[in-house]
Amino acid sequence: MFSYLFRGIDCLSIVFSKVANIVALGLVVSMIYEVLARYLFNAPTLWAFDIAYMATGTLFVLGAAQALREDAHVRIDFLSSRFPAKFRDGFNGFIYVFLLFPIFAMLSKVAIGKAWHAYVSGEVEMVSPWAPLMWPFYTLLALGLLALSLQLLVEGLRAFGAAKGVTQVKEGDA
Repeated sequence: MFSYLFRGIDCLSIVFSKVANIVALGLVVSMIYEVLARYLFNAPTLWAFDIAYMATGTLFVLGAAQALREDAHVRIDFLSSRFPAKFRDGFNGFIYVFLLFPIFAMLSKVAIGKAWHAYVSGEVEMVSPWAPLMWPFYTLLALGLLALSLQLLVEGLRAFGAAKGVTQVKEGDA
C-alpha cells in the first residue's frame, strides 16, 4: 500500500519540478524581452515586473518538494551527524511528520482557499498598471505547497522505516 502512495507522491514532485522548469524558461524569455524592449527600443513593458515576481515566487515553491525528495536542501548537521543513524532517522521522521507536515498542510489549505477566492472574485494585482489576474499565481503556489506537504509526509514515513524496500521513483521513470 505504501509503495503506490510513495511512488505517486514522488512522481507528483517530479512533475511539479518540470513545471518549475517551464516557469523558469518563461521568466528568462520575459526578462530578455523586457531588456531588449527597454534599452533597444525605449519601450518598457507594463508586465515584466509582475511576471518576474510571480515566476520567481512559484519557482521556489514548485521545486521545493523535488529538492526535499532528492535531499538537496541545505542542512546543518554538525550536531545530528554525531548521533546514530537510527536516532537521526527517527528525529527526522518526527520533525517531518509531526512538525513540518502539519504546518505546510495548513499553509496549503490557506493557499488553496486564497487561489479559489481569487478565481471566483476575479482578483487582480491592485498595485500593478498591468493588473494581471492573481489566481494562476496563487494556484501554482498552492499546488507547490501541497506537493511539499505530501513529500514531507512521505519522507517522514520513509525515515520512520514505513517504506522498507520501497525505492524512490527516479526522474526518468515519471
